[in-house]
Amino acid sequence: MAINHLAPPTGHMADNVVGFARALRAAGLPVGPGSVIDALNALQLIEVGHRADFYATLEAIFVKRHEHALIFRQAFDLFFRAAEEWKSMLDSVPLPDHAKKKPPPASRRVQEAMSQPAMREERPQAQDQELKLSVSDKEILQKKDFAQMTAAEIAEVTREIALMRLPQAELVTRRYQPDARGLRLDMRRTVRNSLRTGGEIIDIRKLGRIEKPAPIVALLDISGSMSEYTRLFLHFLHAITDARKRVSVFLFGTRLTNVTRALRQRDPDEALASCSSSVEDWAGGTRIATSLHSFNQLWARRVLGQGAIVLLISDGLEREADAKLAFEMDRLHRSCRRLIWLNPLLRYSGFEAKAQGIKMMLPHVDEFRPVHNLTSIKGLIEALSAAPPAHHRSLIRSVA
Repeated sequence: MAINHLAPPTGHMADNVVGFARALRAAGLPVGPGSVIDALNALQLIEVGHRADFYATLEAIFVKRHEHALIFRQAFDLFFRAAEEWKSMLDSVPLPDHAKKKPPPASRRVQEAMSQPAMREERPQAQDQELKLSVSDKEILQKKDFAQMTAAEIAEVTREIALMRLPQAELVTRRYQPDARGLRLDMRRTVRNSLRTGGEIIDIRKLGRIEKPAPIVALLDISGSMSEYTRLFLHFLHAITDARKRVSVFLFGTRLTNVTRALRQRDPDEALASCSSSVEDWAGGTRIATSLHSFNQLWARRVLGQGAIVLLISDGLEREADAKLAFEMDRLHRSCRRLIWLNPLLRYSGFEAKAQGIKMMLPHVDEFRPVHNLTSIKGLIEALSAAPPAHHRSLIRSVA
């Protein structure tokens, strides 16, 4: 292929590159003026009439991390497919297959960035069109129910949740590791070091307990009454999965589905889209007892070892509440170190456990917490980060 040494790109092509950089920045990629200059200089060294080369060149300049490649791919397709001057700027050579596919559902934030009025007009003020909240608005948003939020407020809450981090509440194990402050003598290393001094024990080595973050297992109700709360709580689980590798997530409605692997994708939108496509009963009915039975039979021994903490997210409105539900809850409780039930119905000040399903489940949990707003999620973070209290039953009615 011939390489054209051209003058710096001008006119429509330069405008498109600058506008595309703004679109990437609005979608969350760290694209600065220096990258734009590098891109314009790199375009002088390729045949700009070949769209595949054009795509590869911009990707090499703008994509700095592996997880940004997906966003770049979706933004490239959306931006240049909509650009009116694309045909006049480039020829009809097809893009590579992975660049011309229809963007998946997870490209929501790219589509929102592209749909901003300022972005459509290709003005630099595009990134200023995002939702701006005053201090008082943020305080209100902290306590507002997820089910009552507008689309813009949900987007803001999603960004808040993505920034949350769960401090490592360490769990002391039975294993030991070298530790200068340990309380146990490391005889093997001490004797080995004494060989350097002719058998004189001068340097005494010690061992200390190994501490690991407790595994977290989440069981999320995806029935119609819980779908909005579950979707936002999945964002929280995705945020803490990066720091805690031992996080297992299961969704249940009329059946149980393991979505742990799907939620480990780096991009949050892609991860949630993968979770949604993995289940067939989203926003359907609820069979808590049947789902817990499947979990206890198939997964409990695999994921509840080493002092796991179980988060059960459900409103407890079971259609077939009987002794089977109480039995499965008791079995789950005995298999884990700590069972925390998160119920959005606790947002009501006059809540009482009158439903038969709630009565069956409540005696078998260690903590009973709300999960309906940002304040309740932050309260959960504090509870998970702290050591478990001596008397779990005292927290059976803990409302944020």
